[in-house]
Amino acid sequence: MTQTIILRGQAQRDLAKRIIDAAGPDFVVTVSAPKRSTDQNAKLWAMLSDVSRAKPDDRAHNPETWKALFMNACGHATRFEVGLEGEPFPVGFRSSRLSKKQMSDLIEFVYAYGTQRGVMWSEPMPDYSA
Repeated sequence: MTQTIILRGQAQRDLAKRIIDAAGPDFVVTVSAPKRSTDQNAKLWAMLSDVSRAKPDDRAHNPETWKALFMNACGHATRFEVGLEGEPFPVGFRSSRLSKKQMSDLIEFVYAYGTQRGVMWSEPMPDYSA
């Protein structure tokens, strides 16, 4: 039995408590922060494309590599491997696993980095922290 409940109000909290009370031995309960939104994801990719086109500090990377660099700078687990031709490539990062707060922090970091380096943003910076 797998149940996912989004705690939006007292009714959902009561349901979660009933399910926990009915659970047998060795069941596992996980409570997590909400995952990043599709709007946040779209915003991040637009920003990564803007940074890629701007080539700040003469760094020419594709948006995927910029994503890995920014996630690493924000403390998220990333690493770079050496490709078959000796070129580095990023592995081990998944922004889909970020919470809304973590994604908001990442977007704000990219925005600050790019703004300091003269990146022209293709769209304004709305508040995605909610």
